[in-house]
Amino acid sequence: MNTLDITTDPRGVAYVTLNRPEKRNALSAEMIAELTQMAHTLGRDPKTRAIVLSGHGKTFCAGGDLDWMKAQIEADRTTRMKEARKLAEMLQALNEMPTPLIGKLHGAAMGGGVGMACVCDVAIAEDLTKFGLTETRLGLIPATIGPYVIARLGEGVARRIFMSARVFDGAEAARLGIIAQAVPAADLDAAVEAEVTPYLSVAPGAVGAAKALARRLGPLIDEATIDETISRLADTWEGAEAKAGIEAFLNKSKPPWS
Repeated sequence: MNTLDITTDPRGVAYVTLNRPEKRNALSAEMIAELTQMAHTLGRDPKTRAIVLSGHGKTFCAGGDLDWMKAQIEADRTTRMKEARKLAEMLQALNEMPTPLIGKLHGAAMGGGVGMACVCDVAIAEDLTKFGLTETRLGLIPATIGPYVIARLGEGVARRIFMSARVFDGAEAARLGIIAQAVPAADLDAAVEAEVTPYLSVAPGAVGAAKALARRLGPLIDEATIDETISRLADTWEGAEAKAGIEAFLNKSKPPWS
């Protein structure tokens, strides 16, 4: 794979590392496709006991890729919805794969990076990691990641960060429930290993069945939910605020509401 670095140790623990450090591991169309493929293959392989998801370089994931965003400015509604569906299907695949997914976060997790943290079964972050749902700065909304953020946090907690686009640290991310804990950088590997180890002594099939049950009993995220998020995002892309916000972002200027 071009955007993922994947290794598996003798225990059956797979390490999937986002590998676009020069782009702060932003989610490109290629990375979205490769993460989806990984979830459908490695994430459903009974020999895989757990998957640790992390990022190369200084940042876990900066959110959406800038080139992708530029392409959406010129795209029509049908194309925008098609591209949004690819991200939605990636998140759904990660969320529903039977293999446990453990996030190992550092640097920053923005937008889609927060979405990926919320589909992990557990996520651990360095305490200095920065988090934010920054879509509203651009006149957009956190649509396709929304069901997973709200499933993790609940509506009341999610509303504290869903609209304001404010950036917060690992300690607050832990209090909100995005991550299980925030630890010093020197302790991150040990904290992640402590989450991996229990999966090596439990029945893999039962783990997958328990995860499926939790997902069934949790908030409903079905095709109708995904369709609505895609439609709402497309509506927002067509608004005047999105046009002004994205142009300001690309031009490194202030949008009219700032």
